Amino acid sequence: MTAQVIIVLILTFIINLITTLSYSVRIVGIRTGRIAISFALFNILVLVSRTANGFQAPLLAKTVENDIKLGIYENMGTFRLILLSCTVATVIGAFLIPTFQRVLSKAVVNFSTHKSMGKLIFHGFSKAGILYFKDHLTVPAKHNIASIKLNRDFPWRIFILNTVAVAILTIGVLSAVYASYLNPEYRTTASNLSAFINGFATILMFAFIDPHLSAMTDDVTLGKCSETVFRKYIVYMTLARLMGTVLAQFLFLPAAQVLAWTATHI
Repeated sequence: MTAQVIIVLILTFIINLITTLSYSVRIVGIRTGRIAISFALFNILVLVSRTANGFQAPLLAKTVENDIKLGIYENMGTFRLILLSCTVATVIGAFLIPTFQRVLSKAVVNFSTHKSMGKLIFHGFSKAGILYFKDHLTVPAKHNIASIKLNRDFPWRIFILNTVAVAILTIGVLSAVYASYLNPEYRTTASNLSAFINGFATILMFAFIDPHLSAMTDDVTLGKCSETVFRKYIVYMTLARLMGTVLAQFLFLPAAQVLAWTATHI
């Protein structure tokens, strides 16, 4: 395993961990009554995720280029391992959601009081901040897991849409880069076709899933929906994300083959 692959595994883990933790931000906003500040503070982590995402594709492309120069036109094991890291990060992120809720809630309250990002960051990495994290380290409550029931009240449409969207976004860059193995003559074109499939997932996210969760967030704030029901939906969305990373394993190669064909016929 090359250094580039190890770095990609770490970056992929970070990206999926942060994305999974994002589901808890709405709950923090509702609990603290400061939804805007909650998202503003979480966006700092989003910047880390997007920076990591920016390095992911070039490092993978470099690995593919080196393999092709050596006459290697298949590296499925490495890409399967990267996809597995998405699933592992999602599982760990799901278990960290209760802890992250408490930490982010504390950060929101502190920022609302001092209105200083510098003080907030300093406190977060101070001894008191680290002790607070250790003291509030917890796992999801059993009743939240037990509340999952596949009955007629289960949000099947949003669940399936989120699963499919996550699967597509998970394989977007990976399939585009792997298409370079399948079509080395047009590998530059192939590796830049991730937007070809990511666009569909982005439409699902911003046209159907996010508006639904945003409406529910407002309903909880206005008292039209209970926080218990909303928390149950967050559990469903987290589970959908996990299922999406598993589905990505099955969609990865077909998507790469489609992109390899598209690179020639575009």
